[in-house]
Amino acid sequence: MNFSSSNSYFVPVAVVPFPGCPSRSWAELPVQGKCGWCRCFIHQHLNYCLAKHPWSLDKFCPATTELRDFFAKARNGSVRLIKVIIEDEQLVLGAHKELSRRWDADYDAFVLPLLDEQQPCYVLYRLDSQNAQGYEWLFISWSPDSSPVRLKMLYAATRATVKKEFGGGHIKDEMFGTVKEDVSLSGYQKHVSSCSAPAPLTAAEQELQQIRINEVKTEISVESKHQTLQGLAFPLQLDAQQAIQALKQKKINYIQLKLDLERETIDLVHTSPTEIADLPKRIPQDSARYHFFLYKHSHEGDYLESVVFIYSMPGYKCSIKERMLYSSCKSRLLDTVEQEFCLEIAKKIEIDDGAELTAEFLYEEVHPKQHAFKQAFAKPKGPVGKRGQKRLIKGPGENGEDS
Repeated sequence: MNFSSSNSYFVPVAVVPFPGCPSRSWAELPVQGKCGWCRCFIHQHLNYCLAKHPWSLDKFCPATTELRDFFAKARNGSVRLIKVIIEDEQLVLGAHKELSRRWDADYDAFVLPLLDEQQPCYVLYRLDSQNAQGYEWLFISWSPDSSPVRLKMLYAATRATVKKEFGGGHIKDEMFGTVKEDVSLSGYQKHVSSCSAPAPLTAAEQELQQIRINEVKTEISVESKHQTLQGLAFPLQLDAQQAIQALKQKKINYIQLKLDLERETIDLVHTSPTEIADLPKRIPQDSARYHFFLYKHSHEGDYLESVVFIYSMPGYKCSIKERMLYSSCKSRLLDTVEQEFCLEIAKKIEIDDGAELTAEFLYEEVHPKQHAFKQAFAKPKGPVGKRGQKRLIKGPGENGEDS
């Protein structure tokens, strides 16, 4: 080997041990040219080994019976920390710690002293939170930069085996560290916050996000000028919100709402008990309203309770301003009721006269008739007597031929 001042050298033939080879053989890879001792160099050899020996690396380092038994004991919650190492090509118990204080109070005092600057390892640290399978654990893969390359490869390939032996359902989070600051308590807290943070955005995505924020903050009123009013979001007053929640729980069966054009809010008018026969009387003749009605009926032998939304607008008796605002606020109100209050609306109806609200009308709106199958007409027969003369069929011998 010819060393240079740049701490790189020529490698005519690189020999890398492959721990997963069943025959315990060595894989040889010719490497031409100049290369440094870097991770890319190691990955090239590892890929070659995997191609030459397709057997899985994680089957080469199984867990000992002692480690499996200790895993079963630790899952009950009496152990705070488990350190797992590889010895003689087996996963063995390196160290453990019993419960002492809260998980965050014990963390640095338990985890950091067990980390060796020259030796990779796995650390399972029990948190105080629980899921359906029991206590949740933090899985730490410790692989310091100064450790031998062969150990790094071996521990990286055996990580899945450790999680499988312990039980992946118990592991809440995973961390990988090369220095102690990465896996300390502050490092874990940074890891959690980074995982919950939104994904990084490109310049175009940031610009689009800012446009959406500005659209939400834009003041909307009757005097504001826009090209279109696709939907105004007037806020629901507290009593109106409580009424919608009561309707969802079927404590009431009718809600009437109106718009306060001056304050730009949606107010509750009343929630009087209402039957189908009372609906026409609930519709004002001189102003628009929003109505929610719990329609109780039977359909095909089943008893149903369906929420029907009714938007009443008495023609041109209302001002243009009122008609525009009621029409613009309707869709946003329905979105709020269906998405935020999770109230399913079976049918949305628009009327201009309360007399339309009959039992038959509501039933046909909620359960429209299916298109009946129309039987095709038979092909009509042609007119009688206009088919022309009948064809003459001659028998044998009639044309002078011998039969």
